[in-house]
Amino acid sequence: MHGAPAGGSPPGLPLPLRGLPVAQIGILVPDLATGIRAWSALLGRDDWLIYTYGPESVPRLTYRGRPGTFRARVALVGAAPQVELVESLAGPSIYCEWIDEHGHGLHHLGFRVPSVEDTVRAMTAAGVALLQSGQGYGLDGDGGFAYFDIRPSIGCIAEAIEVPRRRRPPEPIPARSG
Repeated sequence: MHGAPAGGSPPGLPLPLRGLPVAQIGILVPDLATGIRAWSALLGRDDWLIYTYGPESVPRLTYRGRPGTFRARVALVGAAPQVELVESLAGPSIYCEWIDEHGHGLHHLGFRVPSVEDTVRAMTAAGVALLQSGQGYGLDGDGGFAYFDIRPSIGCIAEAIEVPRRRRPPEPIPARSG
């Protein structure tokens, strides 16, 4: 891949995401506790926030145009960009698909957006298919995420992230596995 064009946008980034900084690097891990240990050592920090997302905590889930039933546990740390570790707990999901095709490791780049709904409309109008989404995980029913396939141009998935005004309290860091 060649250098970014003027303005700093990666080549091939869909127009609705151009000019937005990468806010998150999403990495699929086979086990969240083991991933946290490894990434804490690498990053030199251990202030992870843990959340489980699924039908019980995200009222509106979709997967490939249908209602979603997937579950995943995530660990978030840092900013600019934030690192997100994702452990897939149940599918079908784009996490399961990626693991089957590519194994664990880099999965997505996340971009903060003011409205996931507006971004979904703009991305689909630009010809970029929505793969998976979730909305309503904030305490006030706000907050959302949507994943889009930008592998042909960037080599990974793009996530649009609408951060909720108020999050529910984080979960405890999972006990060490193995």
